[in-house]
Amino acid sequence: MLFDWYFDGDTPSGVFDGFRLSEPSARVFDALAGRVGAIVAGRTTYEDSDRFGGGSPHPKARLVVLTHRPAETSTRQTLVTTGIEDAIAQARDAAGGRDVGLMGGGVVTSALAAGLVDEIVLHQVPVLLGAGRPYFRELPAHVRLRLVEAVPAPGVTHLHYAVER
Repeated sequence: MLFDWYFDGDTPSGVFDGFRLSEPSARVFDALAGRVGAIVAGRTTYEDSDRFGGGSPHPKARLVVLTHRPAETSTRQTLVTTGIEDAIAQARDAAGGRDVGLMGGGVVTSALAAGLVDEIVLHQVPVLLGAGRPYFRELPAHVRLRLVEAVPAPGVTHLHYAVER
């Protein structure tokens, strides 16, 4: 339901094998995914995703896992227990000048609170969930966003914001 738009189109992704998106979604998704060199994910996202099978959620990006307790990782994964600043610093080194993507509400909220986020991209699907965990946690202050692009597509609207400082 939330990720149906990955597979409900006629345009194959140039970055992720098996994804068949609508043309507008493929354009947005591949442009963003093509910029990523490393991903920082929180421990809950890591565990809920079955540790990404020992790899990364992105076919060409290294995974950095932010956690407070030890975990087993593979050669494509780095474990960081010393905080969001260190996790993002290690991801930047691994990214080789490419973007660092963030996965998980706790990681995104911590990075926003630390002033380490330049852009937020949301893929909004037309579904209201009845229960679950909120994505963003409590922030110490308002975060102002400037809309860069809004792209409507079948089953999803892609919203790209710049974080204003």
